[in-house]
Amino acid sequence: MTFDQGVLLAILVALLGLLVWGRWRYDIVALGALFTASLFGLVPQAELFSGFGSPATITVVLVLIVSYGLTKSGAVDYVIPLIEPVSDRPFLHIAVLTFLAAILSMFMNNVGALALLMPVAIQSASKAGRPPAAVLMPLSFGSILGGLVTLIGTPPNILIASFRQEMTGEAFSMFDFAPVGGGVALFGIAFMLLGGWHLVKVRKNSAGLDLFDIEEYLFETKVGEGSELVEKKFRAGKLKDMLVEQKMDLIAMIRGKEEFAPPDRRRGVREGDYLMIQGSHDDVQEFAKTYSLTMHTALNQQNELQHAANTTLAEVVVSANSPLVGKTPKEKRFNRNYDVSLLAVSRSGVPHQSRLREFMIKTGDVLLLHGESDVMDDSIVKMACYPLAKRELSTKDKTKAFHALLIFLSAIVVTAFGLLPIQLALGIATVAMAVTQIVPVREFYDGVDWPVVILLGAMIPLGGALQQTGTTDLLVAGILSVVGDLSPAVILAVILIITMTVSDVLNNAATAILMAPISYNIANSLGHNPDAFLMAVAVGASCAFLTPIGHQNNALIMGPGGYRFGDYWRMGLPLEIIIVTVAIPLLLLLWPL
Repeated sequence: MTFDQGVLLAILVALLGLLVWGRWRYDIVALGALFTASLFGLVPQAELFSGFGSPATITVVLVLIVSYGLTKSGAVDYVIPLIEPVSDRPFLHIAVLTFLAAILSMFMNNVGALALLMPVAIQSASKAGRPPAAVLMPLSFGSILGGLVTLIGTPPNILIASFRQEMTGEAFSMFDFAPVGGGVALFGIAFMLLGGWHLVKVRKNSAGLDLFDIEEYLFETKVGEGSELVEKKFRAGKLKDMLVEQKMDLIAMIRGKEEFAPPDRRRGVREGDYLMIQGSHDDVQEFAKTYSLTMHTALNQQNELQHAANTTLAEVVVSANSPLVGKTPKEKRFNRNYDVSLLAVSRSGVPHQSRLREFMIKTGDVLLLHGESDVMDDSIVKMACYPLAKRELSTKDKTKAFHALLIFLSAIVVTAFGLLPIQLALGIATVAMAVTQIVPVREFYDGVDWPVVILLGAMIPLGGALQQTGTTDLLVAGILSVVGDLSPAVILAVILIITMTVSDVLNNAATAILMAPISYNIANSLGHNPDAFLMAVAVGASCAFLTPIGHQNNALIMGPGGYRFGDYWRMGLPLEIIIVTVAIPLLLLLWPL
């Protein structure tokens, strides 16, 4: 082992350890590893940012923009009416949801597909009297499986195709992944429908307002005659600060028929105002007694909040890209920055209402928000969260929806027939969507998952350094010393299992970048067809079903489904066993060694 190889392996081990630890976001960790490698001369400065211009990175960005355009135009909303008619029959309900998620994920970002279907899945399940947990895990797993089928279905497929082009001069085409990926997806979905969904751990209701028990911590008080708040000319800002010091919060102020939520800090308190205060019953009662407030019953709070004239409640789930992740409402100055109030947080189905200002928010948390109706949608977008209430279908976007589908399908067709490379076809599609106002120019990059893009841009030069320093050959030699005497089919299975295992704790794109050169060199060393090994990595990198951290979709359903970390393996482990059992024969048949 040379000095360069030792340093690069140390960087790689530190990278993997930090990614598993999760203390810092994966893109920051990847950038740190890239810059460290450059300091040691392992990545030439001229190639430091070459990953950001890689065809794989560009393709991922273009796919995300096109996916955003399809969602923005309403083109994919028209599948939603297929769900509710079958919601009273569990098997059909889960089947329709899972297949829709898989089909959408073949051609658009699977996180977007899940975000689209999750609200209607939750509401249709609740309407049928079933907990959302019964449908959300099959929905998430179905969206992940669907991405296996096409080149643009998931970032690992794009990365594997790009790596093959770099090695052989020819990339995998749009539907080269379909025979193996499609077979794996069909068998995986069949398993979930024929019995797998019964393995899902279902607890009490994990979504909906009933979960939050609003009446236990939200109280309406009326400012009475002679209240010190009026005599001392309190303003909403001063009142809010005083309540916060006493572990309470001012959520809204109601004056006549107007409700201010949250109230402007400069708005004065008047006799007869109604103040909606968040806090424990004893704390609010003591405050009301001190300042001559009449404390009204809390039993009707939920109904009043839901049917207020100019305010609304919203449940949202925190995405991995939300600026709230890893922060407390106090640090984010929640009311001022987002113009809404945070009433409660649910994590893994467990509601939290007290000391919310100090509560650190994580991916998958469900937030209960209250604010004025005309700003709520903008606030949710600003938070980069996904609403858990389905959108109403709009008739005004039919023309844009048609144009979006036409542009997208045209790009797919010209790519499938080899008329244009995927990057050029999708690039033209994104420009066409901007010109036709399907995606407004000011929102052109809103659908891009920038942390993933940064991760790819940082990891691709590191993958190149592994090859250039001979570190990949060193790793390959170590693996072959253990499994080299086994049959080719078993070695292929080992590569698939290792990739799936790593993907369960790492980002799937990072897994593909690390495993692609290793699998390719193992195949060449044994004299076998490297395509079979690359396809195994493509399948394995996208099949993360054992933990909520292996894929963003698994993290997103954790809060709404009330799942815990250990719940995923119950259905995920047998699903991964089935995937290995199905994938190996298909790989050997379709990509002979």
